[in-house]
Amino acid sequence: MVTAAVVRSAALPVALSLAGFLAGLATRRWLFARLARLAAATRSATDDAVVTALRGPVVLGGGVAGLYAGLELAALPAPVARVLERGMQLLVIALVTWLVARLAAQLVHVGTRAAHRALPSATLLPNLSRTLVWVLGGLVALQVLGIPITPVVTALGVGGLAVALALQDTLANLFGGMHVLLSRQVRPGDFVRLASGEEGYVQDVNWRCTTIRQLPNNITVVPNAKLASAVTTNYYLPDRETAVLVEVGVAYGADLAEVERVTVDVARGVMGEVEGAVPSFDPFIRYHSFGDSAVQLTVILLAREVTAQYLIKHEFIKRLHRRYRAEGIEIPFPMRTVELRAAAELARAGR
Repeated sequence: MVTAAVVRSAALPVALSLAGFLAGLATRRWLFARLARLAAATRSATDDAVVTALRGPVVLGGGVAGLYAGLELAALPAPVARVLERGMQLLVIALVTWLVARLAAQLVHVGTRAAHRALPSATLLPNLSRTLVWVLGGLVALQVLGIPITPVVTALGVGGLAVALALQDTLANLFGGMHVLLSRQVRPGDFVRLASGEEGYVQDVNWRCTTIRQLPNNITVVPNAKLASAVTTNYYLPDRETAVLVEVGVAYGADLAEVERVTVDVARGVMGEVEGAVPSFDPFIRYHSFGDSAVQLTVILLAREVTAQYLIKHEFIKRLHRRYRAEGIEIPFPMRTVELRAAAELARAGR
């Protein structure tokens, strides 16, 4: 008979929990949909982060609120009520921790994205903030269960050395990722080249590794510890504009002043017409050496970013070749002098 009474008493909390869950679902679908549109219409990204963080927990929150109201109204036996009350406390702690962790991660992500010059946006920092909130929530849950926190913290401190020794590589990558972000030398979105030859756009810096998307659309995964100590070229620092150097050789018989005039004229046309070039930049050339068969010069152009150099070089070489041919400027082939000797002469030389 007691079991049947308990079942009948539990029907009300279950029904109210289901009603709260449906109310939270309706709130998410209607109210938060409108809030999301209103937040998207503002310039600030903070309200978008708050709405995004609350949309998930609101459904579960409605169910928990209904369950709590049902437990308060239901006539349950005292032992069952105490157990359910303790479970309810843990459930509320978990819900609040989840909500605060989502909100903290969203706000950290927005803050780092807005101030990317001071602190680059990556998943490492939001994940760290989320983990910290969950650790604090776990400590609160232990306190609710009556487990003293001080011995737990002490045990964690004593065991910290063993954990650090067991997770040397993991911790090295974690702190390497923090060093990469805080140094502001490599940021998500930058185009970098490693000393080992890999180059591409930095996709993300997480707790273990940095992912780089190469131009052929491949992903290179670099451990943070290695990236922090590697020689890395960042083509987006101090700014994205980068010089484009094109090597050219002309015949020794060419008029070098005329070559300079023609080459610069072609380069100016490329700067003004090719996508990715900087129209305000005035290109120039520099003669630098006497080669085996040509006078060598370097043409200096400017691209908005490193990947634009390929189209700029492509168009410049095509136009320069056509213009040189029209102006009668020779681009000589490499030449070698070959000496042929008769067999008798070679035999005498061998003596």
